[in-house]
Amino acid sequence: MNPRIGLGALTITAEHPRELARFYAKLLGWNYRRDEQARPGEPPNAGWALVCPPTGVTGPALNFDYDPGFRRPVWPTTPGEQNPTIHLDLGVDDLDATINWATECGATVADLQPRPNEHRVMIDPEGHPFCLCRS
Repeated sequence: MNPRIGLGALTITAEHPRELARFYAKLLGWNYRRDEQARPGEPPNAGWALVCPPTGVTGPALNFDYDPGFRRPVWPTTPGEQNPTIHLDLGVDDLDATINWATECGATVADLQPRPNEHRVMIDPEGHPFCLCRS
C-alpha cells in the first residue's frame, strides 16, 4: 500500500521573495501568512514568505524562497537564457477584468500569446510567467 501524500505548498524562487509573496497575496486575495527575514551575512532581500489560501479554499500554499543565484526567467524560452521551470494556471471568470487587475497588482502581459481566446500569459514582477485561464 502506498503512503498517503498531500501537496502542501509550491515553492517559487525569487530575488525578492517577500515582495513577490505580497504580489501574489494581493493578486489572489490570499493571506500573507508569515515570513522570515535575511539571516546574518545575507543580503537584506534574502529570506522567505508564505501565502495561503483563505479559509474554505482548497489548494496548496505558495512559498517564496530567496535564491542567491536567481536569474530572471525569460518567456518564451530563449536559448542561453534562464528558462521558466514551472508556471501557475489560474482559473478566472472574466479574463479582461482579471488582466486589468493583474496589471494593477504589478504583472505585465507577455508579448507572445499562444491562445489569447482561451488564456492570457502574464509575467509576475520577478519574471515568472503565469496564465489566466477562462474557467
